[in-house]
Amino acid sequence: MVFAYAALGLVILLLAGDALVKGAVNLALRVGIPALIVSLTIVAFGTSAPELLISIQAALEGVPGIAVGNVVGSNTANVLLVLGIPALIAVMHTSHCDSRKSYVVMLAASVLFIALAFRGVFDWIAGIVLLVTLGLILGDNLRDALAHKRAGDLEEDLEDPEGADPDMATWKIALYLALGLIGLPLGADLLVDSASEIARMYGVSDEVIGLTLVALGTSLPELATTVMAAIRRQADVALGNVIGSNMFNLLAIIGVASLIAPMPVASSFLEFDLWVMLAASLLMLPFVFLRQDLNRVWGVILSALYLGYVAVVLS
Repeated sequence: MVFAYAALGLVILLLAGDALVKGAVNLALRVGIPALIVSLTIVAFGTSAPELLISIQAALEGVPGIAVGNVVGSNTANVLLVLGIPALIAVMHTSHCDSRKSYVVMLAASVLFIALAFRGVFDWIAGIVLLVTLGLILGDNLRDALAHKRAGDLEEDLEDPEGADPDMATWKIALYLALGLIGLPLGADLLVDSASEIARMYGVSDEVIGLTLVALGTSLPELATTVMAAIRRQADVALGNVIGSNMFNLLAIIGVASLIAPMPVASSFLEFDLWVMLAASLLMLPFVFLRQDLNRVWGVILSALYLGYVAVVLS
């Protein structure tokens, strides 16, 4: 039953996160917040809400391994699995995309995260550093977006935030918000408790459960988005999805969770998992800077590397 409870917690988290995004987006647009601001902030934060609640709940319950493992494992899965599996379905022409600036920022965020991890604990100091860095990045993104808007070449989908519905009734907005605000902590509590119980049942650490079961589960929305992007030949959406998700995982999720409760960093992260995460991020170099397409050969390589990584962690 513990696996069923874990699956139920994950489903509640994903559905509640989606409801919160829809409610928050339409509420923001209803009260006059520009769609541009909504796209860059509310949607980005809302789609990371499940991971955020899991990390906060894990920190409060004294299982920081799940919190940190969720972020590190998700970032590794985002590159190796979330890009690997869609590439097996259809070639993504990443050679046509220009994601260089965002990618460099993601790498810098990864290096900063690793440096802070070597302090031995993610505390309020680390949390402030991560959140200030996120604020600077969001400010820079907003400035770039406004510059493009003035030039008349802003992407159309930036003006139509995910979940926006101009005709949504007020009661429906309230319902979505309520479902999101109630469901997220409920799903997080259920998943964290179940994951901890699974770790005890099989004699593995909370860190391993965070890196595998929890991280893989919370990467499912990114995987679904990237699969659809591959089918629609939207390589820019696929790359942007992974880069944006990884930055928010490192800066926002651990940043906020560190302010809630200090989270010691296990030695296994410092010795192995953080470096795998960084190496996985560096594997995106050919697609971002060398204009290589993400084809089926790369799909096999990336997917195989992820399976190998999980096998090593579980062993």
